[in-house]
Amino acid sequence: MVLAAAAVAQFVAALDMAVVTIALPAIRTALGFAPLDLSWVVHIYALTFGGFLLLGGRTCDLYGRRRLFVLGMAVFGLCSLAGGLAQEPWQLIAARAGQGLGAAAATPAALAMITTTFPEGPRRVRALGVWSAVNAAGGALGVLAGGLLTEYAGWRWVMLINVPIVAVALALVSATPPAVARPRRGERLDALGAVLGTGGIGLLVLGVVRTDAVGWGSPATWGSLGAAVALLAAFAYAESRTSSPLLRLSLLRSRWVAGANLLVFLAAAGQFTAFYFVSLYMQQVLGMSAAATGAGFLPFSVGLVAGTAVATRITATRGPRASLVPGALLAAVGLAWFSFIGPRGGFLTDVLGPSLVTSVGAGLVLAPIAAAATTGVASREAGMASGLFNSSRQLGGCVGLAALATLAAHRTGTATDPAALNDGYALGLTVTAVLFVFAAAVAIGILPRSRAATPGLHPGDTADNRLEGTHS
Repeated sequence: MVLAAAAVAQFVAALDMAVVTIALPAIRTALGFAPLDLSWVVHIYALTFGGFLLLGGRTCDLYGRRRLFVLGMAVFGLCSLAGGLAQEPWQLIAARAGQGLGAAAATPAALAMITTTFPEGPRRVRALGVWSAVNAAGGALGVLAGGLLTEYAGWRWVMLINVPIVAVALALVSATPPAVARPRRGERLDALGAVLGTGGIGLLVLGVVRTDAVGWGSPATWGSLGAAVALLAAFAYAESRTSSPLLRLSLLRSRWVAGANLLVFLAAAGQFTAFYFVSLYMQQVLGMSAAATGAGFLPFSVGLVAGTAVATRITATRGPRASLVPGALLAAVGLAWFSFIGPRGGFLTDVLGPSLVTSVGAGLVLAPIAAAATTGVASREAGMASGLFNSSRQLGGCVGLAALATLAAHRTGTATDPAALNDGYALGLTVTAVLFVFAAAVAIGILPRSRAATPGLHPGDTADNRLEGTHS
């Protein structure tokens, strides 16, 4: 029940990252969005989701993972309902902000529930394999759902579809035994760290996602990024001086934690950006409809699930590195194949083959990476590690997409013909292949060969401490 609830929650959070994108033209027409304001339907979700993940992860450690999971999912569901009923642009943007806050509470709690329920070893690897497969499928199926719902049911259903899914997650978690979690003596929520960390990550995301409107060289971009660096530096200093940090910096001395977070940053940057470019290629170069574009991602979903299933078996017996390295290299090969797209191409010749190769490789990466990021982490800090992992993935997607979209636009220039657009998308896909090569290098150079190497544990951690909370 814990795994099912966590998987459903992760599915709806991943689904919502993609499902709205296809509906943006219909939303603009229906609610009268100004062109520059429309992007905030996507950006505000990324901003609140990414900005509050660390806070959500630590809060669930201190006050109860199940409790925060229920609260986050309830907020997400209510805001989805509000968004589906929105009559004005500001109402939809406010609802999307609330969805991001709910997801920032529920997703680290979901991952922490899995890592504290399943002890390290094959059982946890299999559980995280299911969680990763559902997460990957949610992102890929979001494009399909967005196209079908927008074309046949109306844009409001890309928001309303979340409500029954949230109800399923809440029903599943209600069937699990209640967990009792109180702060340990002397432990409290780090208010200063919460303000500095949330503000720093939020400004970083804001500065990056607004580059589509103001550019990388604008004072607004550099001002946001400069303020983000200052706040994050202050956050690091504050965390080193408190006994109850939002993020224990010594956790990053673990090669598992540090390596997995760097790797997921690179992989998310490559995967999110590839989704974006391939979707645009099918619609703007091949001329496919929104529904057909969504259906075109079905092979990608199948490959992701297949790769995840294989990776789960490999990781359970040989450790995460054995799947991460070949998976990242296979994804790089698929994306390099994608870079040969042409303006007179077709789905069967330019999309299907590289989709299958890329998705299987990405599945081989996604399944073990969450297991690597939580290896050796004490049970009482499972939410902290989960919040860090989800933050790294979210930031990777935001930064990668903004940077490579700018690079592709620079290559395209002011031209709007299919050939020029194709050149920009091909360049972006080439760089995503390079990102996965770097991810393979990180897996080789940083991750330990054996799960036995788990430096970075909190002083005094023992096997019993690591499994504390398993029954709850």
